[in-house]
Amino acid sequence: MIHPPTRPSAQPPGRRALALGAAAALAAGLALPLGASAAAAAEPEPAAGLAGSALYVDPWSTTLEAAQSLSGQARDDAQLLGSIASATWFTSGTPAEVQAEVDAVVTAAAAQGAMPVLVAYNVPFRDCAQYSSGGALDTAAYQAWIDGFAAGIGDRPATVILEPDGLGIIPHYVTLDGVAEWCQPAEVPADTAAAERFAQLNHAVDALGALPAASVYLDGTGASWLNVGEISDRLLKGGVERADGFFLNASNYQFTANSTYFGTWVAQCIAYVTEVNPGDFGSCGNQYWNGGPATGWTGVAMSQYGEWSADAADPALNTSGVESRYALILGDVEPSTHFVIDTSRNGLGPWNHEGKYGDTHEDWCNPPDRGLGLRPDTTTDVPLVDAYLWIKVPGESDGKCYRGTGGPLDPERGMEDPAAGQWFVEQARELIALADPPLAPLDCHVDWALEAGSGEYSATIRLSGAVADRYSLAFAVRDGQTVVKATRAAVVQDDVTVTVTGATKKTGNAPDTVIHAKGAADTPWQFLLDGRACTS
Repeated sequence: MIHPPTRPSAQPPGRRALALGAAAALAAGLALPLGASAAAAAEPEPAAGLAGSALYVDPWSTTLEAAQSLSGQARDDAQLLGSIASATWFTSGTPAEVQAEVDAVVTAAAAQGAMPVLVAYNVPFRDCAQYSSGGALDTAAYQAWIDGFAAGIGDRPATVILEPDGLGIIPHYVTLDGVAEWCQPAEVPADTAAAERFAQLNHAVDALGALPAASVYLDGTGASWLNVGEISDRLLKGGVERADGFFLNASNYQFTANSTYFGTWVAQCIAYVTEVNPGDFGSCGNQYWNGGPATGWTGVAMSQYGEWSADAADPALNTSGVESRYALILGDVEPSTHFVIDTSRNGLGPWNHEGKYGDTHEDWCNPPDRGLGLRPDTTTDVPLVDAYLWIKVPGESDGKCYRGTGGPLDPERGMEDPAAGQWFVEQARELIALADPPLAPLDCHVDWALEAGSGEYSATIRLSGAVADRYSLAFAVRDGQTVVKATRAAVVQDDVTVTVTGATKKTGNAPDTVIHAKGAADTPWQFLLDGRACTS
């Protein structure tokens, strides 16, 4: 069910940080005051754990890469989404290749004192050979890949989202209730497949957990998927007690409020079965029957199509019964397992398909009319919630959705959806237009006119939109490019980061500046004007 970005075969050269003092505000998708100095924090403080950190915004992200082939509103949308921190996915490669790719991102993030969010998505037989099939060949290959991944992080801060669907879809798994699940591939030995999955994840937890500044979160599925006791059992088998916690709602659309309740119940269940009554997962209250002391032990299955609360008038949205169950069984034992929530596309909650297409509605696959959710934030007011993250890269397709038909069109959209991980122009527009909370467009524009010569180039730069009398424009260039001068402006280059400062040209058609550089001609993917991302 998880659909990662389609990444290039190799990282772009010069994949390093925009070393700006604006890192924290930019990472949250916020604007700095006009005229804020990019040089204000030449020595960034290192991130120290996910909670409270500034999230890294990648100037070479797959989102900004997609923007390079777009124009008009579609390009503006991609650049807007690329200005907000989202996770970087690693889905293949040799151990040496993933080490190098992870190192490039972590090095860039460390240069601005920011926290990169990295998704490790290469477990053998991932997604049970569905839309996002692939993964390492076997346990030994996966463990070597994870070791390379960990080596790429080293002693720098990083947050790892470990194997979306890794605990939700396990080959040949039998639930606590004795039900054999649907994923039963003939290629995987039925008697060892589940044990192998847990061995793979435990190795990853230990390899990543041994790093001095890395955080690792395991797959906790989501509020509309596995029940609380079932996923709690799988998390414990996967090593959650040695991890930093679990993640919820990856690539899904469940309301943040519902994910918060669900995650809290999972943490309470883990506390109960490890500290109060070992192994008694059946006593853990869950979303599929919400009775408890507060409701006189009457209950119903909870609905995903509204926000849950303890005082909801609709019994299918009321959490008081489940909460009172945990109060009863836990006594004074407090849950301590933390979690993060993917809010990339859940602003309006899940798509209510109202029974269309029967059981083949594929409500997780490019559902129509959804909106962005809460912006990424590591300063939540919920003690067990370490962060709201954009794990799924918004704007990238979930796959070719046929909803039980023969395709190739998505019958709900009347068009052929892009392949999994490819940019989906129409969906990106929907997510922005229907965002809750609303998302304002970028308010500045950089026109970059390139003129190439032999081993050198010049670029004419014009600024428009919300531009102060004096400006500071920062951008990353590729390895091997050196900016040697700028007309009517000062220019400083630190490694691959260029900062141009000058006075804005207010009259006539003259450019604000012209830079002259050595190296192969190229156009940066992202410009920061006084710390704010611009369209270009």
